[in-house]
Amino acid sequence: MTTRRSLLSLTAFLLGAAAALAACGGDDDAGIAGTGSDAGATGDAELATSAIEAGIGPAKGPVVACAPDESAPVPTTRCTTDVTSTTMPVCGVWTKVEIPGTVCGDGSQYKFFVNYSNTSNDLLVSFEPGGACWDYASCTGEGGTRGAANPNGIPDDHMSEYQYLNLLRRTADNPAQAYNMVFASYCTGDIHTGDKVATYTSDGGVDGGGPATITFNHKGHDNTVAMAAWIAQTFPTVPKLFVTGCSAGGAGALLNYPVLRSALGAQAQCGYLLDDSGPIFHSDGPSKLLDAKIRDAWNVDGVIAEIAGALPGTPSISVAALQADYGQVNTAIAEAYPKDRLAFTAYREDFNYSLYSYQSFYPGSTEAQIHAFFWQDLQELIPTYDAQPNLAFYIPYFRTDNCSHCVSIPPIGNAPLEPTNDNTVLGMPWQGSDIPEDMIDLKAYTTTLLDDTQPMRSYLQAVIPTEMFTPAESMQCLE
Repeated sequence: MTTRRSLLSLTAFLLGAAAALAACGGDDDAGIAGTGSDAGATGDAELATSAIEAGIGPAKGPVVACAPDESAPVPTTRCTTDVTSTTMPVCGVWTKVEIPGTVCGDGSQYKFFVNYSNTSNDLLVSFEPGGACWDYASCTGEGGTRGAANPNGIPDDHMSEYQYLNLLRRTADNPAQAYNMVFASYCTGDIHTGDKVATYTSDGGVDGGGPATITFNHKGHDNTVAMAAWIAQTFPTVPKLFVTGCSAGGAGALLNYPVLRSALGAQAQCGYLLDDSGPIFHSDGPSKLLDAKIRDAWNVDGVIAEIAGALPGTPSISVAALQADYGQVNTAIAEAYPKDRLAFTAYREDFNYSLYSYQSFYPGSTEAQIHAFFWQDLQELIPTYDAQPNLAFYIPYFRTDNCSHCVSIPPIGNAPLEPTNDNTVLGMPWQGSDIPEDMIDLKAYTTTLLDDTQPMRSYLQAVIPTEMFTPAESMQCLE
């Protein structure tokens, strides 16, 4: 049963945790994804666009369609409908999973959650959002510094909030409603991708004493590898594997896609990715300072080498090239899985993930400059997606909810300026994810993404000059 407390908690989780790591929309004019020459540009980057069908890109292709075989029976031993059972998991109920040796940032036991289906062998893996950290201030939240979610571990009732995310519901509003679901919790401050135990020392005295020191486990990669092995043991037949997440979870979904694909092997027949608001940008744009920071803080280059090693075949991009330019990971994954359908979504005016990418690296940046940095990075990423037949994007312009961050979450408002409306969250979860002029929202886009018989297309909504944050909303996002 829905409670007011649960929905308020969801709002708090997303407003606090959705600040993750890399992007924010711009103020220049946009056309569509494709070819042409009429788009505006910010900084040194230029994006060629044209006005094909008011922002709808041409059908992508050719892509060799994957044909999932759904004929295998669902194991009767997977779950039970008997809610009083103590010997089997209850179907449709979130169940905690703990694997020895997996840890959160503070060293406590890592845990993730599974929700079994008794009607499908398909599987959704969703990575939790929740910021990032790379020094004492951000990993402790000292002085209100932007940091990471759950630094002190994952509570057992974690899903009481996250069960309301659009793609985790067992309702007709969810294109993946019948899938088995795994929720990869987040407590390592490294977009589910680190592999380092770090020691951080405060810049000054703490609580009237001298400098303080903490040990922080950036072990998101190891946790995901262990989770992927558990998934492979638990789900022997997966006709459709759908990997997603928003913010830090979106970045984690993309970077860990090869980890899951490799662990499952032939068990997963067809693959789909929706990276929501966690873009992995090229490393020569404004994000380059962030990339340089996390390279050492999380041992990213070592993880990139492991990711590259998990890719099937002979990649056209070397490990050294991937380590030098993280944005090439998008291409490497698309080339390694040519039948898989891989997509990215974000609001062009995202004002949350972008703050992690730029604010501390460009001191004194204004809101307009933060937006411009994002647009510059985004303009370099879009042609990368245009170049691959199985990469596509869906980029609406703006909404006030959650600082215009994360397209796949319900419209939770911006409390306290705009309190959460329970009826809207529950009854209209995709409100604000639409591009009205193209008569599509993210639910419809996701439905198409999961349908191998449909062509993939990209969408880029044009600038709407009248849509922007009020000064009060901007200040709230900046806090």
